[in-house]
Amino acid sequence: MKTQIENNFKYHKPKFGQAEKYDLLRSEAKELAHLIDKLCPGSREKSLAITKLEESVMWANASIARSIEEGDQK
Repeated sequence: MKTQIENNFKYHKPKFGQAEKYDLLRSEAKELAHLIDKLCPGSREKSLAITKLEESVMWANASIARSIEEGDQK
């Protein structure tokens, strides 16, 4: 657990190819966010949908950044 904590709470400088993955995730999520905004009426649920989408991108990016072994990168 100590190794995981140390890894999760340090800065992860982007490795080769990671920045492009971050950009693609953000871009695709932004498209979905625009669709949610267009189709859903203003509401708490809409706000939560957007927030959860933001969280989803954050966690997806963290999974890329925090990968300990290069073999974990897909």
